[in-house]
Amino acid sequence: MNEISQTPPNNEQVFFAIRHRLKKGTRNLQQYERWLSKIMPIAASFPGHLGVQVVRPPDGHNEYLIVVRFAGIQALEFWQQSAERQQLLQEITGILDSEEAIDIKTGIDYWFTPPAVGKHPRRWKQWLVTTSVIWPLTMYVPPAMEPLFVKYPQLGEFGIRQGVLALVIVGLVVYLIMPLYVRLIAKWFFKS
Repeated sequence: MNEISQTPPNNEQVFFAIRHRLKKGTRNLQQYERWLSKIMPIAASFPGHLGVQVVRPPDGHNEYLIVVRFAGIQALEFWQQSAERQQLLQEITGILDSEEAIDIKTGIDYWFTPPAVGKHPRRWKQWLVTTSVIWPLTMYVPPAMEPLFVKYPQLGEFGIRQGVLALVIVGLVVYLIMPLYVRLIAKWFFKS
């Protein structure tokens, strides 16, 4: 029924990326938005659900990308095969232009994976994009975390402080910023 690619190992956090292409029409977009507001809290109630991002189509387009993070492949499969999800999918089959496409990836692999079969981006683009994300974080996260280091001086000791900052910055990059950022610049990023 679905196009599925690459299943990760059992113990790694996974990204469950779903592409839905809608039939043309404002009513379909509105119905889909209502459906999203219904399915997202239901998915969030499932064990292992870690968050969701929705990349909406620009004006004149009709393809949505929904990226849901799960703690592991078992949690993902539990949601993917659940009666709740199957029932909710039935509600939108009439407005979909094609079957949903599913892509399952692990952590960092998802950053630089092309949205469709194709070449990986050039190394210089990966370097430039990663730098453009990490550079501002290295300027703003340390001052923002200073109150924590003042309140808990043991966290501010040399080595520990840098480890805490690295954990926060890498966490922001991996789980929040990079997946969305790469999708937003995908046209340029994956161009040969």
